Amino acid sequence: MKRILVLGALATLLASGTALADTSGKKIAFSNNYAGNSWRQAMLKSYDAVTKKAVEDKIVAAADVFTTADKEVPTQAAQIQNLILQGYDAIVINAASPDALNGAIKQACDAGIVVVSFDGVVNEPCAYRVVVDYKDMGKQEIEHMAKFQPKGGNLLEIRGLAGTSIDDTIHAGILEGVAAHPEFKIVSSVTGDWDQTTAQKAVATVLPSLPTIVGVVDQGGDGYGAAQAFAAAGKSRPTIIMGNRQDELQWWKEQKDKDGYTTWSASIAPGVSTLAFWVAQQILDGRKDLPHDLVVPYLAFTQDDFEAALPTIAKGGVASHEYTQADAIAAIKANMK
Repeated sequence: MKRILVLGALATLLASGTALADTSGKKIAFSNNYAGNSWRQAMLKSYDAVTKKAVEDKIVAAADVFTTADKEVPTQAAQIQNLILQGYDAIVINAASPDALNGAIKQACDAGIVVVSFDGVVNEPCAYRVVVDYKDMGKQEIEHMAKFQPKGGNLLEIRGLAGTSIDDTIHAGILEGVAAHPEFKIVSSVTGDWDQTTAQKAVATVLPSLPTIVGVVDQGGDGYGAAQAFAAAGKSRPTIIMGNRQDELQWWKEQKDKDGYTTWSASIAPGVSTLAFWVAQQILDGRKDLPHDLVVPYLAFTQDDFEAALPTIAKGGVASHEYTQADAIAAIKANMK
C-alpha cells in the first residue's frame, strides 16, 4: 500500500510537470555509434534543435553530441569511458550492441551517471531504455504482406546494421510472422545498413540468382533502394514494405498513381532521440522511481494516410516527431500505469 501511495504521488508530480531538482547545471552527453543514413541524420538534426534550445533556456548546462568514427563496439566503449572522465551527469546512447557495451555502461552507473538508451538499446539493468516494440513491427510487416499477397510466395529480407538490438528484434518479428503465415518463405537475406544506396547494391547482387520474389520485408531506409534494384534488373515489381523515408513514400505515391500499388510503411521516429534526452533530464530532475523500460509507439502509414504526410517530410528526410519536456512527462506517466 505504501508503494502504491508513493507511486500515486509521483504520478501526480509527473502530470503537473513540477520540478523536483534544479538541472540547470547538469551536463548531458549523447553517445551515437553511427550517422551514415538519412534516419540517423534526421535523428541528429532533431536532437540538435531541441537540446540547443534546452541549453539556451538554461534547463541544462550542456547537451553535447559524440558520434564514433566507426560502427565498432570498442570505439563506443572507449567513448563512454571518456565521457565518464569528463564529468557528464547523464549519457543518452544509441548503442552499437545491446550487451557488448554493458561493462562501460555499468561503469557510468557506478559513477552516478544516468544512462538512457534508445533505438539501439542496451540491456544492462542500471540503464534506462526508451523502446519501440520492434518485434511487433517486424511481425506486422508479414501481417500486411499477407493482405497484399494473399497467395503467399517468396520473400527477400533486407536487414539493418548487424549486431544492433534493432536489427535482431525486427528480424525476430519477421520470422515470427512467417511462422504464422507458412504461405511465405524467405529465400534470401541481405544487409542494407538502413541505407538505400547500400540496400540497392546488396539487392542487385543477389537478384540474378533468386526465384520470383513477391515481397520485400525490411527495416527502413532500404525500400527505395530495393525498388531501384528490381527495376534495373528488369524484375517484376514486388510488394515492398517501406520505412517512412521521403524517397520511399514518393516512390509509393508514383506507383499508386500509376496502377494503385499498395503497401505499408513503419519506422521509429528519428525524433525519439529528443524523448531520450528529456527522459534523462527528468531523471536528473529527481524522478528516479520510474520503469527502466519506457515503451513508445512506432510511426506507421497506410494506403489511406501516407500521401497527407508526404509534403511535410523534407526531401531526403524521414517522417518524424520532435518531443517536448511535456511529452516526456506524459510518456513516463503512461508507462507507470
